[in-house]
Amino acid sequence: MALTSIHLHDSPVLLTLFCYALSCLVILFTDRFALPKRERRKHRPPTRPKDHVIEALARLPVIFLVFAGFFAISWRPLYAGAGTMSFFIIFTAISRAKFKFIREPLVFSDIALVADVFKYKSIFYANSLNIVFWTVAFLYVFGVSGLYMYFEPDLIPDRHWFIWAVIMLAIADVPWLLLFYGPVNRLTADMVRKIVGKPSARVSTIRFGTFTSVVFHFIMWLGARREKIVSELQERFFAAVQDLIGHDADNKAPLVIVWQSESFLDMRRLGVDTLALPTMDRLQKRASQWGLLATVFEGGYTLRTEFAVLSGLLPDDLHVDASYPYLRASHYTDVVWPTKLKNAGWSTHFIHPYDRTFFLRHKAMPQLGFEKMTMLDEFAHDVARDGPYVSDATLTEKVIEQVEAQTDAKGSLLFVASMANHGPWEPGRCGELTDPVSIYLEILQQSDAALGTLVDHLDALDRPVWLVFYGDHAPLLKSFADPFPDPRTDYFIVPLGSVRNARGSSVPAQTEEPWNLFEAMLKHANLQKDELQ
Repeated sequence: MALTSIHLHDSPVLLTLFCYALSCLVILFTDRFALPKRERRKHRPPTRPKDHVIEALARLPVIFLVFAGFFAISWRPLYAGAGTMSFFIIFTAISRAKFKFIREPLVFSDIALVADVFKYKSIFYANSLNIVFWTVAFLYVFGVSGLYMYFEPDLIPDRHWFIWAVIMLAIADVPWLLLFYGPVNRLTADMVRKIVGKPSARVSTIRFGTFTSVVFHFIMWLGARREKIVSELQERFFAAVQDLIGHDADNKAPLVIVWQSESFLDMRRLGVDTLALPTMDRLQKRASQWGLLATVFEGGYTLRTEFAVLSGLLPDDLHVDASYPYLRASHYTDVVWPTKLKNAGWSTHFIHPYDRTFFLRHKAMPQLGFEKMTMLDEFAHDVARDGPYVSDATLTEKVIEQVEAQTDAKGSLLFVASMANHGPWEPGRCGELTDPVSIYLEILQQSDAALGTLVDHLDALDRPVWLVFYGDHAPLLKSFADPFPDPRTDYFIVPLGSVRNARGSSVPAQTEEPWNLFEAMLKHANLQKDELQ
């Protein structure tokens, strides 16, 4: 053992290789903890012994580049090894915490949300990221780094040290930069696609560990050939539009309101008998179609359900864009429903009482065909007075205001994304209530009453009105259930206004997927296919 130590001390290259090899062994061992054992067994694809070897080897270049990065800034192999292991283990710990909280491991698009997590801590349930957190993080990163810098001698050659420093920085950084260069990116993306196969966050995390999975999915995202993907989607989309038939004998253009209700789920079907939702009961009796909605994601990521409804696309259609479709919204401009309606002469309006930059909606929604946006800055909302989110009652007033500004000369689409039901459900949101479940149920009843006001107003209009209402995902209400016994939410497609008596009532419940809602509504409305060509 002493002989080995002497050899390592006397040979900087051997010491560096040893620290890199040790880092690889530790990382390969700890990567498995990114997901619970039961999830690994459930989602691990059938493998052969050589598959495990390939998966291990595929991680080595990523580990090397991270190791090279720490070595390039320090020229200390022990520090580079410790930094690399800490880096990967921290990613693994974050992935495990995220999975425990929201049932999904870390995905590459989460990196794009890092700034939002710190800016909107409450909506991400991240209030623990306070001064204590930052103090501990600062002391760990800079304190431990300082100790290594003080006690471990560097290995940089005294002669031509600047040239060596530049070379090492190039080795560590240039490969990352080349990923953004077209020819290199396409070649790398093709290689990664062959190794990874069909993108799946859980499967890739099991096979390659958290950080390597994040890197591989990012490479595939950079190299995605979206023009080909969208071309294939357009053919399917136009075929679906061709199936729309007929038109009601009505001289006035329809008004379509799609109401995406944040975290809405009728808790009565889960055994809560103290909840009263009279508007939901009324809509159920009058709906042309209603039932349970198979949500895109359980407990969060509203944008995924939102985009599925707006686009009519399955998550599998989006490949690596599925986790955060608004990052590349411009590629899907021609296949989404708002664009088709706008091209048919309709007015299109997106209403959401939250920061317009959240989820990049300020850029994505115009690209997805919305001519007008009404966001939080157009609501007189005071957090200290009104609570963390705009109430559905206030939102309803704004929607009615916009409805009154519409004319029946052309079709109108209003897509409304509420915020009132969003957690956390903490004391102070509903009077003296302190229990999260009780607070959530009370807010549901407030939202139901607000929706009733909107329905009454729409019913009085002398034009065809179609209301599509749905919950975007189940609430993250862990004090009630974790996970929810049935994460499906509720939806209704209801004729109102001049067509309120044109459809039968009490139709049986029907399970539906969010990407089918728009087309289902158009078929019930019996719109002419020519209007959407």
